[in-house]
Amino acid sequence: MDLVLSGDQIAGLDQIMEEELLKRGARHAFLVDSSGNLITEGGELLMEDLLPLAALTAANFGATERMAGLIGEKDFTLLFHKGNKSHIHFSRVEENFILVTVFGNDVPLGMIRLGSGRAREQMSSLLRG
Repeated sequence: MDLVLSGDQIAGLDQIMEEELLKRGARHAFLVDSSGNLITEGGELLMEDLLPLAALTAANFGATERMAGLIGEKDFTLLFHKGNKSHIHFSRVEENFILVTVFGNDVPLGMIRLGSGRAREQMSSLLRG
């Protein structure tokens, strides 16, 4: 997979996040590469919070990939962290990207899982194409 994305691909990723996650109530959605580089984002988080979150996302996936190997799995494709008021849902897109969705108690996890699954499929198609 080519890790250089065109402006059209970025615009397409933005539209997918908007339609599948932000319009469904997510506070923020963003895509990072496996090194923690922010690819694109949308929502209400401030950039000063988002950049460290992007780097920590990649580290989180790296750590869980190692844990997966210890129990005989290649990888975990989905992670979820639940807080009192805010939650983070992570899902791998293709081999090199991670889709992150931040949402609150006002949005059911099932809605985020559905939107993330649909977004992941559409993003995979866009990134491959």
